[in-house]
Amino acid sequence: MAGPNLEVLKFGVYIMFPIGFMYYFGTNLDSRFTVPGFWPKPEETNRIPFEKEDIQAELERLRTRRLERRNRRLAEGGEQEQEQ
Repeated sequence: MAGPNLEVLKFGVYIMFPIGFMYYFGTNLDSRFTVPGFWPKPEETNRIPFEKEDIQAELERLRTRRLERRNRRLAEGGEQEQEQ
């Protein structure tokens, strides 16, 4: 047997290793683990309309976009049927 000093040393290592690990990865996170340009800037994000007029305009824009896509899809589908 190695003695009580080895047990004290092992206990200290067992306690200090997780504390050191958490201290290393828990401090200075902003400069150590950041990816520049990862989050979009506020002017690049979607803006939710809150006013009634803005909501109506957004719904009209989405409706127009959906109908354009539908018409394009139907036109492409008709061309494919004629080719066969």
